[in-house]
Amino acid sequence: MNNCMIKGQKKSSAKKRFKPRIKRQDKRMYAKTGKADNFNQKEDINHNMLTRLNKYIANSGICSRREADEYITAGLISVNGKIITELGTKITSNDVIKYNGRRLINERKVYILLNKPKDYITTVKDSFASKTVMDLIKNACKERVYPVGRLDRNTTGVLLFTNDGELAKKLMHPSYKKKKVYHVFLNKNLKHADYEKVLNGLTLSEGFTKPDAISYVDQKDKKQLGIEIHSGKNRIVRRIFEFLDYRIVRLDRVYFAGLTKKKLQRGKWRFLTQKEISMLKMDAYE
Repeated sequence: MNNCMIKGQKKSSAKKRFKPRIKRQDKRMYAKTGKADNFNQKEDINHNMLTRLNKYIANSGICSRREADEYITAGLISVNGKIITELGTKITSNDVIKYNGRRLINERKVYILLNKPKDYITTVKDSFASKTVMDLIKNACKERVYPVGRLDRNTTGVLLFTNDGELAKKLMHPSYKKKKVYHVFLNKNLKHADYEKVLNGLTLSEGFTKPDAISYVDQKDKKQLGIEIHSGKNRIVRRIFEFLDYRIVRLDRVYFAGLTKKKLQRGKWRFLTQKEISMLKMDAYE
């Protein structure tokens, strides 16, 4: 090594350890060659990072965090074979978590949007149904996803699937009142008097029901309407018009919790964009 020093340069009292900067894209190469042990060390640290038990359970897709706490206190959760009832318990990725004896896997979250066609049942499994919505997305992913809410056999349109139990619970719970918009096709023209009744609200068997908005799609066609509603009651749109002696010929959900079926053909599905996922999680929609 050349021992010459540039004039005026001070000799360092301690040698500085040289740490090469490794590009992110080179990580795989180093992992394969065994070089850059600092990556393996970081992976070991991440592997042993502590996670709250209720979060892990919710991320497995079976429930929300609040429900996970209930499962824990009820003695339904075991960690490495031991029943855990203490809230706030933390675990590592090496631990084996079971719910009612079934192992839970903390898998990646998947979000799928389907434009549901007619004659498909919204259920995960039905031995009496020839066609279910799960048939339409069976090759979408390896993770087990579930429909968020329900559309009856004859209703078409926006249907969300996910294994994110916490988000699904939030979207389905009545207290969150997520907006839904339907395109309604009636068997006859809606009279102006009945239009006003729907707009001002009706008292059905379970109580008072009032849509957020209603309008004719075309002023020349009084059989077609758009109705905006937050209620999650079963078959609520159909029952509103049946109450006034109208029959819905076609019912299409065009909007649900900020999601639309724009550019998505009937019977087709797509993954949500990251922007849409963030919107759902941050409640940045009506």
